[in-house]
Amino acid sequence: MIRPEMRDFLLRWREVGVGLIVLILGVYWAFTVFGFLLYFAFLVIIAGLAIIWGGFRRARFPVRGGGAGLVEVDERQITYFGPRGGMAVSIDGLVRVEVETMPQTPSGPELYWVFYTDGAPAMRIPGNAAGVSALFDALTALPGVDYNAATAAASATEPGVYAIWGKELRRLH
Repeated sequence: MIRPEMRDFLLRWREVGVGLIVLILGVYWAFTVFGFLLYFAFLVIIAGLAIIWGGFRRARFPVRGGGAGLVEVDERQITYFGPRGGMAVSIDGLVRVEVETMPQTPSGPELYWVFYTDGAPAMRIPGNAAGVSALFDALTALPGVDYNAATAAASATEPGVYAIWGKELRRLH
């Protein structure tokens, strides 16, 4: 059998592994086919690279399950169903996104995603809520998201707030 730590590692990096397989298949086809199929081979190579890039971005940010609540992303809306109620925000209405780390606990650092919109209270989502990995896909709609700041927050050992995205303020003329 596989040790639990190795199983967790393999599950966390599985998307990168699938991307590598697709990439290798595309490179193989690029050297063995001719004509129109050669263009298809290059599309497969591009798809493999895209899968690797997305998987690498998600795998660098550790996600532990078993937390309170459930996150759903549907039609540009992030919904969190928590033990004390729920909340939803539109991705288009976001003005700021932060990752907040709390003091270290025996199971690791406590981490929260915090979403700010105009005129509404901030939505705080625990980093170990079910479905929290869908937030990475949802945030791709925001230009200039700092995934490195999110990764730094996940590996932080001290409490802190890491801004990963903010809407530019526009002045009325």
